Amino acid sequence: MSPALRIGATGFGLIAVCYGFARFAFGLFLPQIDGDLSLGPSLSGIISGGSFAGYCIAIVASAVLTERIGARAVAVGAAIVAAVGMAGIALAPSPLILAIAVVVAGSSTGLASPPMAAAVAATVQKSRQNLTNTVINAGVSAGVALSGPIALAIAGQWRLAFGAFAAVAVVLTVAAAASLPASRGGEGAGGLPPMTGPVLRLISASFLMGAASTALWSFGGQLVSQQLGWGPTGTGLLWTCIGAGGIAGAWAGKLVDRFGLDPVHWSFLGLMAASIFAVGSGVATPSLVLIGGALFGAAYVMLTGVYLVWGTHALPDRPATGLMIGFLTIAVGQTAGAPLFGFLMAGPGAGPAVTCFAGIALLAGAFRARSVTGSAVA
Repeated sequence: MSPALRIGATGFGLIAVCYGFARFAFGLFLPQIDGDLSLGPSLSGIISGGSFAGYCIAIVASAVLTERIGARAVAVGAAIVAAVGMAGIALAPSPLILAIAVVVAGSSTGLASPPMAAAVAATVQKSRQNLTNTVINAGVSAGVALSGPIALAIAGQWRLAFGAFAAVAVVLTVAAAASLPASRGGEGAGGLPPMTGPVLRLISASFLMGAASTALWSFGGQLVSQQLGWGPTGTGLLWTCIGAGGIAGAWAGKLVDRFGLDPVHWSFLGLMAASIFAVGSGVATPSLVLIGGALFGAAYVMLTGVYLVWGTHALPDRPATGLMIGFLTIAVGQTAGAPLFGFLMAGPGAGPAVTCFAGIALLAGAFRARSVTGSAVA
């Protein structure tokens, strides 16, 4: 098996478990969790924000550790943390314990991505690195797409679902230990990266996109439950559509190679804004809501692929750190965005909150990656 295929397959599975199950499945099951533990929209937003905050801390630690102890050890650690966090969610008897478990589970996603970028940079030939990285990144969608049918099959039994997700994470622990190289992050490892123009613009764009995405990642289930009266079946279908649409993100590397970062960036920010409005406005038909979910999934995973390529080309000697910068600021945006959306939803209402967050997505397009594409990608 070629290094690209071996690392791509393992990374795809690890990202599917850590992102699709450990991080984003919370939004899918939030209506049922809220019903059992009486969270309310404000507390739900704070807990979701806590998950993103855990991710922020973990992804910085992951980039540092990958450059010091290697990709394999950090990736195995990510799978273990995911298993522990999801087991904690499954067993949580109170909102406090749930919040702690959600933060632990969300932290696994921060640990998972940098070692995969380092593994790809060290072992995959350069002409295939963009494609391999974005295929791995599309594992997010596979996890989200699988969580939807699981929710349908078990009729909203969120504790059982997270218990099963934890078991899958244990399997990925073994796979990562057996398949990934022990490679480190690059020759220039250590210290803060230079804050060049491309890096600063990446930080600004990814922050705004991350904030906008929480409208559906954290509150998509709540929005369709409150505004359209959907139960677990409807929210499960929405999550399946989000995940299925996100598979398109596997082609982010190919699109960037052909058209450049900026056109792909602008196009999918516009698609994200439209999809947030379609799902959350409360005026679309059920069919349009599901189509909007699929478009959101495609836009989100495509945009994370854009920021992945942007970061690794902005810091070619430190791919784990380059990825970390973009993904960290996505999560910082999500940390800020989730509580803000929750407070807007509890105050002015869902409609103003959705409109505001669609506008935030569009605002991210003001930041360009031209110099990176001109020198490294295009």
